[in-house]
Parts: sequence; structure tokens; C-alpha cells
Amino acid sequence: MKTVNLEEKLGCFSSHWDPHVIADYNENDVMVVKFLGEYPFHKHETTDDFFLVLEGEIEIDIEGEPSRTVRAGELFVVPRGVVHRPRAAKEAKVLLIEPKGEPNSGNSDRKPSPKPRI
Repeated sequence: MKTVNLEEKLGCFSSHWDPHVIADYNENDVMVVKFLGEYPFHKHETTDDFFLVLEGEIEIDIEGEPSRTVRAGELFVVPRGVVHRPRAAKEAKVLLIEPKGEPNSGNSDRKPSPKPRI
């Protein structure tokens, strides 16, 4: 058991759309990631997608619905099977929770990130 400093962990990398595992929660990876630009539309068939914005602001585009703005201190959960795309006009820092082994790219053509542990 140990305390995890989110700011310290986010300072360990500068890449975007590259989640880094910082803790384990049951059978889930707790990760930090930096968003800038847009990620491809995708969906996760077997799990919801959890976003907690730590710093900045993101947009979640949802197929057939208005985009959702998620600001620092807010979280948003995309239900399993819903096609979505996160994006950020300026760099945003985000905490994600996903089941271990779940590719962050969902069903998109984008290669999944390796999710290194820091």
C-alpha cells in the first residue's frame, strides 16, 4: 500500500494518448494520460470507459448525440458499446480506469498503447 502522487506521475512523460498505469484496483488498471488533439472514434464492447479530468478540459464526441464537455474535477463514463471520441484543443490531464488487458483503442484501427507502469 502506498500513496500515489498524480502530479509526479504525470511529470514522468510528455506523450499524448499514451496511458501509464499508476495503480491497480481490483482487476483494473488506474492510469494517467495526457490528451491533445483527437482520438479516433471507437467503442468498447465489454466495458464502460471512465474519464476523470484532472487538469484542462476535454470533449467527448458521441455518435448521434451532442458532444459533452468535461472540465477539471469532473468525470464522465461512456457506457459499453457506445461509439465515442475523446479530444482536447489544449493539453488535458486525465485519469482512466480500465479492466486489465483492455486495449485503449477499442475497436478502432489505431494500435493500442502499451500502458507502461510508472
